[in-house]
Amino acid sequence: MATPRKPPTAKSAARLGAVQALYQMDIAAADLGETLAQFASRAVGEDFDDGQCGEADYKHLRDVVEGAVREQALIDVTVDKQLDKDWPIHRINAILRAVLRAGAYEIMFRENVPAKVAISEYVNVCGAFFDGEEPALANAVLNALARARRPEEFAA
Repeated sequence: MATPRKPPTAKSAARLGAVQALYQMDIAAADLGETLAQFASRAVGEDFDDGQCGEADYKHLRDVVEGAVREQALIDVTVDKQLDKDWPIHRINAILRAVLRAGAYEIMFRENVPAKVAISEYVNVCGAFFDGEEPALANAVLNALARARRPEEFAA
């Protein structure tokens, strides 16, 4: 019998919701304010593995989404440096793109979030959507970005 998975924390749920919001905005060219309003008002389920995010810390979700959108040009250039030159961020799967943008935002602009926490959280989010190599790719990209951006956190 499998051990039941405990529900995600409100911040973990916020990260999953942020990835879903960024994906929605990317694919449907949805408006930032409209998308955030939908996420603020909708009831979401508890099944993290199926892409539902439970009770989310909406303030954190909003910060990640707004920040990733605001800083997208810099984030994309920075993430592209970690990707294969033939597969820049605009060519990869839209969900993976949203994971990398959200994770990169927290690593690059949220100094109060330890880099290792951001990496772990977004690799878990990626695993909620993918069973293949994508979580390992997200780990590699975010880890390299974090080591370049915050080397002091990896010195020990």
